[in-house]
Amino acid sequence: MATTQTTTTPAAPRHVGAADQPFHYPLQRQWAEPDWRRLPGFKDVTQAEWENALWQRKNTVKNLRELKEVFGRLTPATLLDGIERDQKERATMSLLVPPQMLNTMNEKDLWGDPVRRYMLPAYEERHPEWPSHPKASRDSLHEADMWAVEGLTHRYPTKVLAELLSTCPQYCGHCTRMDLVGNDVPQVEKHRFTIQQKDRYSQILDYLRRTPQVRDVVVSGGDIANLPIGVLEGFVSALIDIPNIKDIRLATKGLMAIPQHFLQDDVLKGLERLAKKAHARGVDLAVHTHVNHANSLTPLVGRAVRALLDMGYRDVRNQGVLLRGVNDNAQTLLELCFTMLDHAKIMPYYFYQCDMIPNAEHWRLAVHEAQQLQHDIMGYLPGFATPRMVCDVPYVGKRWVNQVKEYDREKGITSWTKNYRTGIEAGDPDALTRRYEYYDPVYTLPESGQAWWRSQRSRV
Repeated sequence: MATTQTTTTPAAPRHVGAADQPFHYPLQRQWAEPDWRRLPGFKDVTQAEWENALWQRKNTVKNLRELKEVFGRLTPATLLDGIERDQKERATMSLLVPPQMLNTMNEKDLWGDPVRRYMLPAYEERHPEWPSHPKASRDSLHEADMWAVEGLTHRYPTKVLAELLSTCPQYCGHCTRMDLVGNDVPQVEKHRFTIQQKDRYSQILDYLRRTPQVRDVVVSGGDIANLPIGVLEGFVSALIDIPNIKDIRLATKGLMAIPQHFLQDDVLKGLERLAKKAHARGVDLAVHTHVNHANSLTPLVGRAVRALLDMGYRDVRNQGVLLRGVNDNAQTLLELCFTMLDHAKIMPYYFYQCDMIPNAEHWRLAVHEAQQLQHDIMGYLPGFATPRMVCDVPYVGKRWVNQVKEYDREKGITSWTKNYRTGIEAGDPDALTRRYEYYDPVYTLPESGQAWWRSQRSRV
């Protein structure tokens, strides 16, 4: 039987245009410094004063009286009461917020403001039943357990963390180093460095000189913005002189919180000298900052970042923290990332799970929530600028949230593996085969899982 061959006429060429998307670009937000004079406490502040780092530090809010002076009648009495109670009963950090950060808060809705929520937490915002996870601890990442010398955490095979000081120009409520950083609060008597600063620095540098497998140093604290530029320059210059050190990262939230510091002549000159020396020696020098919400980014921050990039710093990268009520949805994260890229010239890098410190449960996201956020932001940003959602697993280190090996969603227990030993596991034959656990907030679990944790708590 003969077959009939059918000829199909090719379809007309299709012209594909932009489709409607869950997130809309370009950004609609205005790129302008918020007018600080709208706030009662800053109504007479001149531009010269505002852009002066000394003025910013002198007028940093340290208590509720000063907070009320800034916002005046705009401060809800209930919020002041809530912050006061929180400082007495829950807070792990004392109050310290520079005017620059206060100016990025919405004075018309301070209860709902995302920056206020993590910088000035109120008692009502802590979870009533689970303010802390049963497995929470002061030094949740065991950084001090891994000190090669005091203040130098050797956690990864080729990387170390150098904590040069224990103060910051601002104190975040969720600070992972609440064990060491900042002033004592009723709930936490802070640990203190026991070795004099000069001797500590000398010991850190000596360790790095005799440990050639280390090539990467994160210089942090506290915050390097609180270190006199001469001291910072001397330490980093000495790092550059060590032949095995190839990467140096300067960690500072102060770049966002008090950019005025980084625009001072002496600071600019010191940082530029370091950039030139690093370039001459073939060392990559970068700055890491910590921005959690697009509202915190202003033209002053952009000026400070551009100054660093113009000097030859390889990158200014952002390591934010996932915080419920602050940035726990794709819209907010994409708005932040595009604002960093388009205006501030900061590279999105990581968003960490909030660490399991005491009284931080209301901020923490479950691992599956972070996994969903990673899914939801994919495809919008350039691949090189798409941040990774990471879980900093105790005794393991950073892991992408999708690297989890096992996940008990009922009990909120994830299991993780590692591929290297820390110094405290040097003689442990099981370190690379053991499963290490991390825990979701109990209130995110189904009722059966919450009941299981209540039973565990009752046995302690």
